[in-house]
Amino acid sequence: MKNYPTSVSQTLTRFVLGLFMLFAGISHLTFMRSEFQAQVPQWLQKTAAMSDAVVLVSGVVEIIFGLALLFLGRYKAYVGIALALFYIIIFPGNISQYINGVDAFGLDTDLKRLIRLFFQPILVILALWSTKGYNLLKKQNKYWK
Repeated sequence: MKNYPTSVSQTLTRFVLGLFMLFAGISHLTFMRSEFQAQVPQWLQKTAAMSDAVVLVSGVVEIIFGLALLFLGRYKAYVGIALALFYIIIFPGNISQYINGVDAFGLDTDLKRLIRLFFQPILVILALWSTKGYNLLKKQNKYWK
């Protein structure tokens, strides 16, 4: 397994993302649980228990990602790719919040909810850049050179 060395700015960004993910995960499980439940796409809201389960599972996953970013430096490229995929998988929640006009996290206008949609691709890019996950992807894909 090749370890891709990162610059100081990439390492700092990875640590900030790790702390961000820890905070997000803990907030899913505690003080912002209802805010996150409001963001669960309607097609997943079969019951209140289902919405809560989605929030709890995603919170645990975010805590795991946060810890992995902070402490699994040797596997950072794999963690970065997995985190980028996670950001893509949860994006429908942000779209649902925009489409359905759900007020949560201080996003109380359509414009604020729309602007937020543009931050998800930035998170994907940061996850791949800060971990050099893009190097691993490039190495694994002979067509992406």
